Amino acid sequence: MSPEIRRIITIVEETRIEGGRPVDPPTRRAAAVAVIRNPYAGTYVEDLSALSAIGEALGDILPRRAVAALGIAGDRVESFGKAAAVGADGELEHAAAILHPKLGAPFRDVLGKGAALIPSSKKCGGLGVSLDIPLGHKDAARVRSHFDGMEVRVPDAPRADEIVVAIAVTDSGRPHPRVGGLTKDKIVGIDGVG
Repeated sequence: MSPEIRRIITIVEETRIEGGRPVDPPTRRAAAVAVIRNPYAGTYVEDLSALSAIGEALGDILPRRAVAALGIAGDRVESFGKAAAVGADGELEHAAAILHPKLGAPFRDVLGKGAALIPSSKKCGGLGVSLDIPLGHKDAARVRSHFDGMEVRVPDAPRADEIVVAIAVTDSGRPHPRVGGLTKDKIVGIDGVG
């Protein structure tokens, strides 16, 4: 099943000053957000494979838009994340069906790699609900400088029969990271952990 997309929004954040200090080069995060019709709104079904297929399609569409918004090649992305919010006539499991079984593989294909698990969050909510997209380094989950998040929202979504699906990518970690831990120059990037 292809997603019935009502809107796609692309957002870029660029931080130039943090803590009163210049960030050079600026850190940048981009999110691509789709507002889709929930084919299972108002009904309970056991087989959610149609939502997984929608997730697979969005796993290609959304990362391409976010990476293009950053103006870099996919392999230059440093961290990633995903999130979804289901409208009132849906269930939390609808968000899980979109985000988990099939969205990750095409997302990683756009980036050329991505050994780490893609951090995710999901919720039920009404119009304008905020999504906090968790972020982590795409190849090594223990890189603390890349533990981050990006907040996005769509003022008129999700309607009761919709789902808001968002992914985020970055070209760097947080501005001025200094809490220690594994640094990106020490990544092995084989197992997604270190």
